[in-house]
Amino acid sequence: MKQSDHLNAFQSAWIVDDIDEAARLWAEKTGIGPFFVADYQEGVFETSYRGKPAPMTMKTALAQAGSMQIELIQPTGDGPSAYRDTVPMGRPGFHHIALWSNDVDADIALYVEQGFDVAARGRASGIVDFAYIDTSAVLGHMIELVQGSDMIRSVFSGVADAAINWDGTDPVRSYPDS
Repeated sequence: MKQSDHLNAFQSAWIVDDIDEAARLWAEKTGIGPFFVADYQEGVFETSYRGKPAPMTMKTALAQAGSMQIELIQPTGDGPSAYRDTVPMGRPGFHHIALWSNDVDADIALYVEQGFDVAARGRASGIVDFAYIDTSAVLGHMIELVQGSDMIRSVFSGVADAAINWDGTDPVRSYPDS
């Protein structure tokens, strides 16, 4: 597969069991931060898992490290999920690299054509359209495709701006105004 010009990597993501503790440790041990925490429960996204409608619930923490965004994810649901497909409970681990996509459906088709499955899909009107492609058997992790919108880019820009000249105070915060 030839990478399209629009498939730029912008995020690395890890699964954790305690979002606040993980964000605090990341900030303390790496100097990356501040981390912005959000809680996504049922109804926030229209989601599916392995082709069937399924809730996707999680807490996330985002921080900027140079040109790369760091995402920490704490799955909060009991059912199967793209997160627990590759990282079992009780063991933090790398989950995915995220790529910007101009057309998530078209990019999904390119991965499916190569034999990869769509582990999960999500949509929130006007905010974000995303998909997790299960490339774990080949790459050791998943790929997330994220279709940019003005709103999501504004939120991510606020996270990046907060990292500029961050002095280490308040390492775990709520999202900045977008």
